[in-house]
Amino acid sequence: MNNVKNKLVKGEVSIGGWMQIGHPVVAEIMVQTGFDWIAIDNEHGIIDIETGMNIFNAMRGTNVVPMVRVQENNEIIIRRWCDAGAQGIIIPMVNTPEQAMAAVAAVKYPPAGRRGFGYCRANNYGAKFDEYAKTANDDILVIVQIEHIEAIHNIDSILAVDGVDGAFIGPYDLSGSMGLTGQLYHPDVLAACNKMLNACKKHGKAAGIHVVPVEPDRIKKFVSEGFTFIAASIDTVFIHYGSEMIFKTLKE
Repeated sequence: MNNVKNKLVKGEVSIGGWMQIGHPVVAEIMVQTGFDWIAIDNEHGIIDIETGMNIFNAMRGTNVVPMVRVQENNEIIIRRWCDAGAQGIIIPMVNTPEQAMAAVAAVKYPPAGRRGFGYCRANNYGAKFDEYAKTANDDILVIVQIEHIEAIHNIDSILAVDGVDGAFIGPYDLSGSMGLTGQLYHPDVLAACNKMLNACKKHGKAAGIHVVPVEPDRIKKFVSEGFTFIAASIDTVFIHYGSEMIFKTLKE
């Protein structure tokens, strides 16, 4: 079992980084900082699958688990990222149990799913085919993104799907689907987020959230509430934040 999945199964907190810049050097720098995992953003970032493979290669030899948020809940896309070596798949806009089942089926080899067998980077191009085929279904994390009010209404049935390891709240899209775009602290948006969190606790699944501003106190707050799968900011924000802080110091 990969290190992150092992932590989440035990109810321990796992903190990861987020990449939108498509260069392996960014990953090489970030893996030195102590993150449990790093997810590359194939949905909103500029990282294609070839660049993603190079980023995963830059993470080899470390204990950091490579993940990806795929661009959509599409079987071929998910299967290709699994073949590229992703050990965690984050699937956006999962609103129904049927969509959750389709995501799980794309990740899992038969008989649990529909992923195709083949030589690929994930099994060292066939050198570890048998070993990988036996462990991949248990090893790869499946995280569904809950980012629409429809998903909140269906949250219990989504989390009841076998093979879903956790749910990741998308508060901006969620607020938009409620006609409250950007109002993240509106009581109705907070209530919806809380409903997801409570459902995760009920079903024994990891609750995830992305804290984009560099605010450690907010992360502590979410951890105290029960979130265990925490994405801490984004590489682009790190650069902006670091540049701003250095310039401010020099100016003073």
